[in-house]
Amino acid sequence: MKRGFGSDNHSGVSPEVLEAIASANQEHALAYGDDEYCARATKLFKQTFGEQASVYFVFNGTGANVLNIDAMCRSHHAVVCSDTAHIHVDECGAPQRIVGCKLLTVPTPDGKLTPELVKTQLHGFGFEHHSQPRAISIAQSTELGTLYTLDEIRALAELAHSYQMYLHMDGARLANAAVALGCSFKEMTTDQGVDCLSFGGTKNGLLMGESAVILNPALDVELKYRRKQMGQLCSKMRYMAAQFEVYLGTDLWRRNAEHSNRMAQLLYNELKRSFPQVKVMYPVQVNSVFVQLPHEVWTALQQDYFFYDWDEAANVVRWMCSFDTTEEDIHGFLAALDRRMGGKR
Repeated sequence: MKRGFGSDNHSGVSPEVLEAIASANQEHALAYGDDEYCARATKLFKQTFGEQASVYFVFNGTGANVLNIDAMCRSHHAVVCSDTAHIHVDECGAPQRIVGCKLLTVPTPDGKLTPELVKTQLHGFGFEHHSQPRAISIAQSTELGTLYTLDEIRALAELAHSYQMYLHMDGARLANAAVALGCSFKEMTTDQGVDCLSFGGTKNGLLMGESAVILNPALDVELKYRRKQMGQLCSKMRYMAAQFEVYLGTDLWRRNAEHSNRMAQLLYNELKRSFPQVKVMYPVQVNSVFVQLPHEVWTALQQDYFFYDWDEAANVVRWMCSFDTTEEDIHGFLAALDRRMGGKR
C-alpha cells in the first residue's frame, strides 16, 4: 500500500519496538501478566504517572476506554462527552453494550468540552427516571486535533469532583499532545486531577496493545475480573509490556510524536503558502490537518493518496501524519493536490 494520510494507524512499527518484541521472544515466560516484562513496564507506568497509578494492558483503544468507563460507571450512570468523541462516534456502541451506561453528548465546535457545556447535562441527580451523570470523558488530543490546556483539564476535573463524578481522558494520541504542550504525561493527567486514562501507543509506533491507567485508586476495584470478562486479557502479555517498556523507558514516544507533529506543521505551512484558497478548518496543534475542498478535488485526490473524508456533506477531509511520514511524502502529496486543483498554485 502506498504511503497515505489516512491514519497514524496505517504506519508501520518502530524498529526499536520490533527489537523489543524479538528480545521478549527468546525464552518462556509466565502468562497473563505474571512475567518480568510486565513487572518492569508496570514500574515504568508508576514512574511516569505516579506511584498510585495502576495499569491494565488491553488489545485496543476501545478496550481501554470501555474498561475505564466500567471502572467509573454502572448501567444506570451516564458519561458526558463531546459529540465528536471516539467513544460516541467510532466504537460501535461498545460502552453502551458492555457497561450498559448512557452517553450524554454535547455539541463542541472545536471538539473540546468546557465546564459550561458540561453543566448543561448535570441535572436529574437522585431522580430515578434519569440516567445519573457519573463521568466526564475528554480526548487529548481531541478528534479534531485540538488540545486542552492544563488549566482547562483541571477545570473539568474540579467540576467533575464537585459533583462526585470522575474525569476520564482518552489519550490515544497523548504523546502528540504532551510534545505540543511541552509537558510530561503526569503534568497533563495526574497533576490535573484526571481519574483514569486510556493510554495509546499504536498510533505512535507500537505494533499492538493499549492500556487503561487508573490514576484514582478508588476506581481500582476488581478490574482484573472485568478485563477478563471483556475479552481483553492477553495470555502472552509480555509482548505488549515489552513494547511499552521501550516506549516509556526511552525517548521513543517523544521522538515519534515530535516527528509526526512536525510533518503536520510542514503540511499546514505549505498549504498556507501555496494554496491560500484551501480552508483549514481547525488549529493544527498535533499530527492532523482538516481542510475543506471541493468535492471533485478531494475525491480525485483520493485516487492518488488514501485519506478519509471527515464530513462529506461539508466537503471536509482529514489528513494524518505519522511517525514515519517523510518530507518527500508531504511534497509529493501537495504536488498531487496541485494537479487535481488544475495547477493553480
